[in-house]
Amino acid sequence: MVRGWDLRAAREAAGLSLGRMAQRTHFARSYLSMIETGKRPVVRDVVLAYEQVLEVPLADAPGEPLRVAHEWLLAEPPSGRAGRRIGGSDVAGLEARVVELRHLDDVVSSADLLPVITGELARAERLADDASCTESIGRRLFTALGELYQLAGWVADDAGNHADARRHYLTGVRAANNACDRVLGAQLLSSLSYQIANLGDPADASLLARTAVRGADGATPVVRTLLLERAAWAAARSGDAELTWRTLDAVDDTYDRRGGDEPEWTYWLDRGEIDVMAARCMVALGRPRDAAPLLAHAISGYPAEHAREVALYLTWLAESHARAGDLDAARSTLAEARRRAAAMPSARTAARIRDVHRLV
Repeated sequence: MVRGWDLRAAREAAGLSLGRMAQRTHFARSYLSMIETGKRPVVRDVVLAYEQVLEVPLADAPGEPLRVAHEWLLAEPPSGRAGRRIGGSDVAGLEARVVELRHLDDVVSSADLLPVITGELARAERLADDASCTESIGRRLFTALGELYQLAGWVADDAGNHADARRHYLTGVRAANNACDRVLGAQLLSSLSYQIANLGDPADASLLARTAVRGADGATPVVRTLLLERAAWAAARSGDAELTWRTLDAVDDTYDRRGGDEPEWTYWLDRGEIDVMAARCMVALGRPRDAAPLLAHAISGYPAEHAREVALYLTWLAESHARAGDLDAARSTLAEARRRAAAMPSARTAARIRDVHRLV
């Protein structure tokens, strides 16, 4: 089944605007917009028109995220594997490379980093396909592979390759299942819920995000905080204020319980990031004046080399000013966002700048 966000992801991956797609398919732009955002059902004629224009088989889109989430909840431990015998040193090299690439994402643009990650992912896939190893080594191997899929999905999404990002997330869930790593599976599904909240049906995103929280057996406090944050964002995007505030309260309570060992991939989540997400939820739910101080304080704590995050969060500060009626502050903040974005290009940030520019 093709969903509206599948159509949007395929169109944006091809670099085609919604207006241009309307011209080439002869459907009204407003109609296509409602289909892509889930406000109207997807009909076969529209799918066929997209396939013809984009020259891609949309009917063969990856599995439904909610179905994959149910399979993840019910997954059984995998059986043994045959192939080339590998040891701890092989896996340790892959684990170290994943950490290195993850930290490079802080300071290298997605367009530059994505080819490097996909090349590493191809090598890791070949290693996993051909591997024979002990159970403990196998779990480490597939955990590293699942983490690499998550990173590839995140970077692909930031580069505007939304269909590739979705495929990476869903494939990564299978790797996490092979690793018997419930927490990593939850991280992948939660990452996908964040993409769906931004591009597709927020109600589906909310259900997927809450499923990830519920099924994350053994999650540490910081991991659970991250999963709850994305659940809060999906709730805000779907307009459910009560669920949003309740989930944000759970974010604060859970983060306050941190103190033990956490997965390396949570290194970036701190109080500033939590405040940014809370502020974004406030903007989405019509409380821009409450959001602005949180955003300004969080942005002031970011190092200059994290230009992408600073630029992205400045767009939310600009939007909070605009929605509070201070257009001068909104325009000056948006100009600063453009300046920072030039240092580290990002399709996600560029889209935000366009959206806020139209607003002001």
